[in-house]
Amino acid sequence: MVLSVRRWTRRIVFIVLLALFTIVMYNGCRYIAVWIAPEDPYRVPQGSAEKVFRAQPAPLEENTLSDRLRLFYWYGE
Repeated sequence: MVLSVRRWTRRIVFIVLLALFTIVMYNGCRYIAVWIAPEDPYRVPQGSAEKVFRAQPAPLEENTLSDRLRLFYWYGE
């Protein structure tokens, strides 16, 4: 039985790279999930209550592109 060192080295490098990229992707997805999620979604609202529906259109707020993208991914709108 012939054992090729070059073959086993390639296999080990492949397994190490696969594990490394898997860890990087997992942590990247966790970071994005933490960034998208609101700080505390169940906190008690502060200040005076406001109606959800308004008959008059609200003035447009100036949001940055990153804020709009974050809300898009969080709410799916």
